[in-house]
Amino acid sequence: MASGSLVASARSSMCQMIVSVPRETFPGERRVALTPMATGILVTAGLEVVIEPGAGEGAGFGDGAYLEKGARMAKDRQEALGGDVVAQVRTFGANQEAGRPDLDLFHPGQAVIGFADPLGAADAARLMAERGVVLMAMELMPRISRAQSMDALSSQATVAGYKSAVLVAQRLNKLLPMLTTAAGTIAPARVFVVGAGVAGLQAIATARRLGAVVQAYDVRPAVQEQVESVGAKFVSLPIEADHAEQRGGYATELGEEFYQRQRELMAQVVQVSDAVITTALVPGARAPVLVDAGMVMGMRRGSVICDLAAGQGGNCELSRPDEDVVTEGGVTILGPTNLAATVPYDASQMYSRNLSNLILHLNREGSLDLDPEDEIVSGTVVSRAGQVVHPAVRQVLGL
Repeated sequence: MASGSLVASARSSMCQMIVSVPRETFPGERRVALTPMATGILVTAGLEVVIEPGAGEGAGFGDGAYLEKGARMAKDRQEALGGDVVAQVRTFGANQEAGRPDLDLFHPGQAVIGFADPLGAADAARLMAERGVVLMAMELMPRISRAQSMDALSSQATVAGYKSAVLVAQRLNKLLPMLTTAAGTIAPARVFVVGAGVAGLQAIATARRLGAVVQAYDVRPAVQEQVESVGAKFVSLPIEADHAEQRGGYATELGEEFYQRQRELMAQVVQVSDAVITTALVPGARAPVLVDAGMVMGMRRGSVICDLAAGQGGNCELSRPDEDVVTEGGVTILGPTNLAATVPYDASQMYSRNLSNLILHLNREGSLDLDPEDEIVSGTVVSRAGQVVHPAVRQVLGL
């Protein structure tokens, strides 16, 4: 018997966990859940990887690259959604319109892993539970040291923060860096970043590399050192926020009275800025309004606001999801909702590392070990055995 046949025979006698990767169907989504490199790692670990033809094309990965790493091409969409583990960027909850036909193709007992918007689309999580699916939401990955390599929310926020600064540079009507020329000296642009999480810090660092003078604010005074380490001046406001950060490192909702006082104090900083990048998000809640219409009207003509929270209502009162709003005062407000998909090659590389690390963490001899005592499991599993089990999602559903 040829060596290849021996290998095939050995594999057929083993129980291999199948990880399937369907093509993303959300409008404008160009990322892919697993890259060829991550596919090769999973295959080497003894898993079978099935890819829907064309799944990686939008991110720059052809079918041949997957085949070279040991993947198998699915014959149709049903097979691409039929693995023991279905790896997606956007699962049904985060892709409710285009993803609804997929709901009927999921089967009981399989694990579906991806961004699922479980707090914003809890009814979709309930439908997944009714299908008997083990739904694991990447947004809910706990921010603990063991899970850092699986933190997809942070990896994609890194991309969004970078791209927000680039968008500002493209749309602003002046140069970002200071230039000394024969025609005189050009003063640097002033950029104000609100929110010093992962996206905010990356926006700061990118704007600084482009030559802007950057200021930043966050309700958590403890991040001042991080802000200064990437080259920005931290704006201190004479206002304190109790419990601004919940367990796991995510922001909490602080109430309208606090935000109103915050806006009053921030107005003077916004008005002297050429560009404002806002990044404040609260999981499962509407984004707080940090820049109101009056603050926008006080900015000079040609200024730019990039609102990374536009998809959750917006930090800027006038922003609209995926629209460019130009006010009567000549201020441009950008409301991008999926910036990571505009840099799909690297965003996919980062996301697939997060996802493959999670799969390898759970893999036990060809099956998923969903130990409820594991904080990574308890933090990310939304539904199991026909029930919504995640406490936060159950609360949203009134269970």
